[in-house]
Amino acid sequence: MRLLLKTTTTALFVLFAAGFLQARHIVGGVITYECLGKGNYAFTLKVYRDCNCTDCANFDPQALIAVYRCGGNTDCSSLNQGSFFRRIDVPLAEFRNVEAPDYPCLIPPNVCVEEGVYYFNLSLPVSSTESYHVSYQRCCRNITINNLINPESSGATYSVEITPDAQELCNSSPEFDAFPPTVICVNQPLEFDHSATDPDGDQLVYEFCTPLLGGGQITTPASLASSCAGAYPDPACPPPYGTVSFTVPTYTSLAPMGGNPVVSIDPLTGMITGTPEVQGQFVVGVCVSEYRNGVLLSRVLRDFQFNVANCDPQVIAQVASNEVIDGQEFVINSCGNNTITFENTSYLQQFIDVYRWEFLINDTVRTFTPWSPTVTFPGVGQYGGTLFLNPGTNCADTATIFVNVYPEIRADFEFEYDTCVAGPVTFTDLSTTGSCCLTDWDWDFGDNQRSTQQNPFHNYQIPGELPVTLTVRDTNGCEDDRTRIISYFPVPALIVVSPSEANGCAPVAVFFDNLSFPIDETYDIVWNFGDGGTSDEISPTYTYELPGTYTVSVDITSPIGCQTDTIFNNLIVVRPSPQAGFSFTPEDPSSIQPTVTFTDESQGAIRWLWDFDTGATSSLPSPVYTFRDTGIYEVMQVVTHPSGCKDTLIRIIDILPEVRYFLPNAFTPNSDSSNDFFKGVGIMEGATAFRLSIWNRWGEQVFETNNPDDAWNGRVQNTGDEAPPGVYVVLVSYREPRGKLVEIKGFATLIR
Repeated sequence: MRLLLKTTTTALFVLFAAGFLQARHIVGGVITYECLGKGNYAFTLKVYRDCNCTDCANFDPQALIAVYRCGGNTDCSSLNQGSFFRRIDVPLAEFRNVEAPDYPCLIPPNVCVEEGVYYFNLSLPVSSTESYHVSYQRCCRNITINNLINPESSGATYSVEITPDAQELCNSSPEFDAFPPTVICVNQPLEFDHSATDPDGDQLVYEFCTPLLGGGQITTPASLASSCAGAYPDPACPPPYGTVSFTVPTYTSLAPMGGNPVVSIDPLTGMITGTPEVQGQFVVGVCVSEYRNGVLLSRVLRDFQFNVANCDPQVIAQVASNEVIDGQEFVINSCGNNTITFENTSYLQQFIDVYRWEFLINDTVRTFTPWSPTVTFPGVGQYGGTLFLNPGTNCADTATIFVNVYPEIRADFEFEYDTCVAGPVTFTDLSTTGSCCLTDWDWDFGDNQRSTQQNPFHNYQIPGELPVTLTVRDTNGCEDDRTRIISYFPVPALIVVSPSEANGCAPVAVFFDNLSFPIDETYDIVWNFGDGGTSDEISPTYTYELPGTYTVSVDITSPIGCQTDTIFNNLIVVRPSPQAGFSFTPEDPSSIQPTVTFTDESQGAIRWLWDFDTGATSSLPSPVYTFRDTGIYEVMQVVTHPSGCKDTLIRIIDILPEVRYFLPNAFTPNSDSSNDFFKGVGIMEGATAFRLSIWNRWGEQVFETNNPDDAWNGRVQNTGDEAPPGVYVVLVSYREPRGKLVEIKGFATLIR
């Protein structure tokens, strides 16, 4: 493949969007043939697909080839089945990656294309009136194609016709010499030799033509997948074939990519030239027609896809600088130093064979050849220079350099403060510059605080070895900075304490928030809470157990020995609290005994509030309450002291769902309406899995029921013979409402 791409700019091109690489399946294909003699032919089908696509098919393991025979101007699809000559399943013989193009001075993005090849032979009896059409069809083209209408619905047909004249002459079709480049660069002149070789030496004529449709959408129902509207027609359908629809007038079959100049093909040489201006994917059809003595013998159509993208230049000249103008001019400023080491950041270095620096110094051009040279300039002033890469070649680039050598600037300052008692620190600027004047001051006080004043003062909230940095700038834009350490460890000018509770009920936990500054863990702090308790924490929490009024004191000593203290008279008032307490009877209340008597056992209370966890309350000291339902309740007592302090007690009350069941010991089933039945009595609400059975002394069951309301009438199972007088064993089992199993064994004496 010969591909020439003329470089006209060194501007940096970015890789085209990742979404552009998303593909469906097909990007091209072609069928060619070779006549072996006596009606025998060798065919080659080449199909091309994206390697970088996602959610798309691989090459077909078997290409489903169809052969049709019909007259030259006859519509094969309008004939009866006689036009269908043969179907052949051709296995995939080989596949490989198509080699990426080699562009002088440009690096195209990674667009991967695979070529799958199918070989097959056919014996086609020579016909003087009918052509053979050998075809393969498949969906689906890339959904992102720019120049087609509904590309996702446009499959492809690869077909070749062997005319009667070609059969008679045992003609072989021409074969294209190379596959088009996998990617071409936008806004770059394109020259691609798309010529073919004809084994018979016939005249070849080239043209852009319209690719053929074939195969339906990938979303076609599975039942239609092998039909002409499906993803893989089995076999390929008969000609004539429809053609793809270009988005006219922007793109047509003769100008499938547009461009300036328009991308076109030379009819005699097959050379494709032009400059594409739009990034994207473009379907192109190239036809080569074969003539012998003015007679058209064959026409081969190659259907393929051009990927147009931005390409990165191989060689870019650039220099580390303070400012870049229009990507070509690099401004370097040096303040107080006329010897400069230039940092060459040009790329790609493996493609840079020659590099040279030139600077105009004292009206003389001086040349330097190191990759990153060091140059000494005479003094303050502006100097010009140029970096040359690969001069005189197609892959050349240059960078224009402006060097400004400015007078020296030096940052400096001093500070003053009281080392023992916290107060403002005064900073004084001592910076100097050889230019007109200083313009900017930037102070970093080392505590995340800043200032832009020339001579600021600052109040520190924290102590420590604090690094203070001053950065200054002058009229030339030159900068310098100076850092000095301040050892700042004074005691607070005022001790400030904020207790979380100044008037509380015993016992009360008080958090003493120490708002004094500057202090940290390096300071010695002693608290006295007024009841004998102490702490050495910065902000402690302390619990007062007894009522009273307490004076609190704080003593602070800094790491350098400075000391201060404060006494807070009568700071904390602790009031007496009551003690809640109560008992209740019965201790095991139930659904049968739901009324509970509560007895107050609190101390120091003058008011009571009861919450029975049912929405009901009481203010009596010892209330009586009837629970309307079973379950667990949190009964709360809140008592109030004359001081206003309160105390709360919560106890769990479990109202049990109670079941009671009793068995009689005898009955007389003599129909006198008195004690004629044997039946248990009790309260069975909520009971489950009830079973009662009665057995005679020989181990025979005479009665059974699952209903506690059923009774035994003295007959076997209540319907059989009368049971004889005597003693019978009674077994009862059931589960209480909360699942506990109860088993009862008793005796029933039957008297007649």
